[in-house]
Amino acid sequence: MGIVLKQSFTNTVILFLGFFIGGINVLFLFTHFLHEDYFGLITFLLSAGNILLPLVVFGMQYTIIKYYFFYRNKEEKDTFLTATLFFPLVIIIPLAFLGTYFYEGISNWLAVENILIKKYTYLIFIVAVFMGYFEVFHSWTKIQMNTVFGNFIKELFARICTTVLLVSVYFQWISNEEFIYLEVIIYGIRTLIMMVYAFYLYKPVFIFKLPANYKELFSFSFYIIIAGSASGILLEIDKFMIPQMEQIAQVAYYSVGIYIASVIAIPTRAMQQITGPITAKDMMDDNYEEVDNLYRQSSINLLAVGGLLFLLINLNITEIYEIINKPQFTQGIGVVLIISVSKLTELALGTANAILVNSRYYKIFFYISIAMAITVIILNKWLIDLIGINGAAWATLIVAIIYSIVKIGYIYSKFKIQPFTKQTSVVLLVIFMFYIAFLFWNFNVNPLVGIVIKGIIITIGYVVVIKKLNISNEINGLNFNQLISIFKK
Repeated sequence: MGIVLKQSFTNTVILFLGFFIGGINVLFLFTHFLHEDYFGLITFLLSAGNILLPLVVFGMQYTIIKYYFFYRNKEEKDTFLTATLFFPLVIIIPLAFLGTYFYEGISNWLAVENILIKKYTYLIFIVAVFMGYFEVFHSWTKIQMNTVFGNFIKELFARICTTVLLVSVYFQWISNEEFIYLEVIIYGIRTLIMMVYAFYLYKPVFIFKLPANYKELFSFSFYIIIAGSASGILLEIDKFMIPQMEQIAQVAYYSVGIYIASVIAIPTRAMQQITGPITAKDMMDDNYEEVDNLYRQSSINLLAVGGLLFLLINLNITEIYEIINKPQFTQGIGVVLIISVSKLTELALGTANAILVNSRYYKIFFYISIAMAITVIILNKWLIDLIGINGAAWATLIVAIIYSIVKIGYIYSKFKIQPFTKQTSVVLLVIFMFYIAFLFWNFNVNPLVGIVIKGIIITIGYVVVIKKLNISNEINGLNFNQLISIFKK
């Protein structure tokens, strides 16, 4: 767990900084500097791009991590990495021609409820290509067990640039329309930086021939394209569907709620950057004892840390929206709680997704993802129409719970391992008790002061209880000086 702990901690710091800057952007600058319709528009474009991402890069970001360790010499590795750069063109080039030919029909369909979308529809494809190749080059760095710089570019660079653009809108140096185009350009620059760094870490000799196991690669990539697209649908379909059923400004209200709740997912995003490649390597070596250990350790550690974030967010949510000071955005308060529970559910899975994707049973991930995507589309269609943006949040939570149970059950049936211990129920009970105890605590002070006071009390109390109950050896073994030494390394 040494490299996992070191890079996970550094990545967590980067992610928190990224979320802090992103929080300033989403909660204050977007809401006050950019027109609500354009806030909803950029959210829609990025979400649609994320849905297309796995398709346009042929699932290569996952294929790299799964198969890189399969190759034993430099020539084989170089052949493989060369292929991962050029395989996506098999999809990108035909898709570009088709998109151009059918552009009018596609743009009219997407803009049926919000005409603003029509002019910018083509940006979805460009964003998807930029995002896709960024993830490919990021995967190159992950297999070199170096995730920190990629996370810095992904989480901090783009958000800092967005801050600059939003300030520019405020001072009328650029218009709302120009902001949209410049934001897309930022994603292109981000990809170029990631490419340069990936080649710096490991520059292959380009060998233009098919890898020896190309049939297996194509098979895996096909399943991952569908599974990845389905996962993208699960994550982004709500922000894609809301403009088809509601005014586009509703996406802005929903996005703020989603962003606040997403803070809970920071620990798992940080840890998965390094546990993914490690799980892939352990499974390639049939080292299932280590897979089991990492599965359980990641689950309890993520749940314990995520539980604290859940409490800090949801017990201060009223004050957070008072600071935002945009009454119409309070429509997203219910979204925050519902999505927060969904994120806790995902944290409890630990490395389950990495185990499924990197095992010989990876095809089940395809079927599960497809089922999840279909389910969430049906639920969104029904619940958004019924209760608006809260319906989209409920659809996400229902799907997260059902399919988390399915994943855990399937992994247990094949490997006889599962992520839970008796400490899991203890952590959940602690989270519930703290939530009930502090739910009605309100201080008649400035909202920011109230958040600080309540946050300090909750954090100290929660950490003391977690350590006293010996929830996790890894957490109990950490102190402030150790965290600083890990970060310095």
